[in-house]
Amino acid sequence: MSHSTLQRWALSAAVAILAACAAPQSPLPITAPADVKDAAVARRPIDVPTPVQPATPNRPQPLAQPTIAAPAGALYVCVADKQGTQTQTAIEFSPKVGALCKRHPEMGPCQYERDLCRSSGGRVFAASGQEITRQIEDEYDRKVLRVRFRAN
Repeated sequence: MSHSTLQRWALSAAVAILAACAAPQSPLPITAPADVKDAAVARRPIDVPTPVQPATPNRPQPLAQPTIAAPAGALYVCVADKQGTQTQTAIEFSPKVGALCKRHPEMGPCQYERDLCRSSGGRVFAASGQEITRQIEDEYDRKVLRVRFRAN
């Protein structure tokens, strides 16, 4: 390979990497209606889109408390602002996993769903309407003792 070909290849790779890092966040995956019955976790859209007033450079968008419309059986609601509309997605667990998450929200399956919501650009709310923030997640982590082994 010539030096200029190698430079073009490196530049193309760098542009591709930067484009991937700057890509918009992917939406929370929705469970297909046919799969809901057998799924351990079901994510269903809630039909209450609320228009969101866009932020301006002089006035940032306030983090207003949305009205949560959690259906029966949903443990969490993921609220995201997409294209000027606030969308809500109910996160429902199978009965056994749901009972576990109600008693011990610090457990892995529950934490995974909350983190998935946040990584898709959403905010997590309990069905009661309380937002589950990173500070609350930190409290959950303090409850769980993680064993760490040290090499001698």
